[in-house]
Amino acid sequence: MSQRIVIDPVTRIEGHGKITIYLNEMGDVEDAQFHVTQFRGFEKFVEGRPFHEMPSLMARICGICPVSHLVASAKACDELMAVTIPRVAKDLRRVMNMAQIAQSHALSFFYLTAPDLLLGMDADPAQRNLFGMAQVNPALARDGVSLRQTGQQIIELLGGKRIHPAWIVPGGVSEPLTEEKRDKILTMIPSAIDATERALDWFKEIVVHFEREINFFANFATLYVGTVMDGNFALYDGDLRIVDADGNRIADGLDPRKYDEYIGEAVEPHSFLKSPYYKPLGYPDGIYRVGPLARLHVADRLDTPKADAEFRVFRKEHRQSSFYYHYARLIEMLYCFEKIEIILNKPDILSKHVRAFAEPNSYRGVGVSEAPRGTLMHDYEIDDNGLITRANLIIATGHNNLAMNRGVLQMARHFVKGTQIQEGMLNRVEAVIRAFDPCLSCSTHAYGQMPLAVDVVAANGEVVDSVVRG
Repeated sequence: MSQRIVIDPVTRIEGHGKITIYLNEMGDVEDAQFHVTQFRGFEKFVEGRPFHEMPSLMARICGICPVSHLVASAKACDELMAVTIPRVAKDLRRVMNMAQIAQSHALSFFYLTAPDLLLGMDADPAQRNLFGMAQVNPALARDGVSLRQTGQQIIELLGGKRIHPAWIVPGGVSEPLTEEKRDKILTMIPSAIDATERALDWFKEIVVHFEREINFFANFATLYVGTVMDGNFALYDGDLRIVDADGNRIADGLDPRKYDEYIGEAVEPHSFLKSPYYKPLGYPDGIYRVGPLARLHVADRLDTPKADAEFRVFRKEHRQSSFYYHYARLIEMLYCFEKIEIILNKPDILSKHVRAFAEPNSYRGVGVSEAPRGTLMHDYEIDDNGLITRANLIIATGHNNLAMNRGVLQMARHFVKGTQIQEGMLNRVEAVIRAFDPCLSCSTHAYGQMPLAVDVVAANGEVVDSVVRG
């Protein structure tokens, strides 16, 4: 009798999703799917709103990475106004975006993933969390909390609050940076760099214990997509570059504002999440990955000294496994803190010229930037009154949807056997999703509570076994 295993919900991710694993009569995995069970309606309910409201509205898509949506949305609004924002405003936006990326990466690595790495994939789920990690390695846990706090404090100093700051606006930022705030941020950077380097050393020491997982952790050839500026790693501006698994450039110098010429969007009945693909290869062959792992594959170099040195170590080996998202995430954190320090030491960073003003001068605006999870695209159209008539969003997590589904199937086929379900089997399948650090939420809150259980369901719908999880 064929069966299916339903993992509902997937734990230690942002938002709600589930995994269904289909077994044949022999108990072997035939298929697996990752379902995003939340509906994201932002593209429709913003219709009719004034374009200048969009950054604040779109920030509400997520309570973890609101700054990413602020940046992409504000860039789209800059296009609608057809203005070039002041250079200092661009630098300040970059600082807030990098603080956002650093704090989000710290959350992903230390809070959601490190318990698996420190305590083991087979550890008791009641202990396999940040609190259990703090008992075994309190210094590592403290560094994780400190790094996320640093990123959040920088956001608060710039924008007035840590979640949904309204400081990034169409045309630039709403107010200049003060000397006092700049100096306070600069005092935080050295300790943040030290903590990140300690985490990198720790990761490189323990990664040798996960060779079996690495081999099947969404470990396959795909394209990689990311932003570069003159070949350099870039998080705010630049052109899109696409490379294959061997580093060959498939496309370079792509205008991100023309994304719809080379990126298609498919939908599947098992998920509310879109499945973007590279149009020249079709669907689903045009599978690609974005985010930290992809960004380190497409860039020629990182333009900060410590991160670039680590980047060169990273690139010495062939790293196709999505397990290495964790390594790439730490390198990006190091880059962000180094780059924030460089920008804040610019002589004109306290300039009061931080915003351009204009009425709408274009009917369409596309804003693209790099978010913690990958390339983020906001595309708006307006009418003569500046009201939104159409909005299309490709959220960073969506780009990875095809790869996440293939990764879940690959991991399940190698670790899930029959109906004798063990906690470690299921945790390894979930851990593939955590590696991509998906953000599935459409808002800060979710109503109700999903049961922490895994059901083994027979073909006739009967639940034949259930494993309660911590």
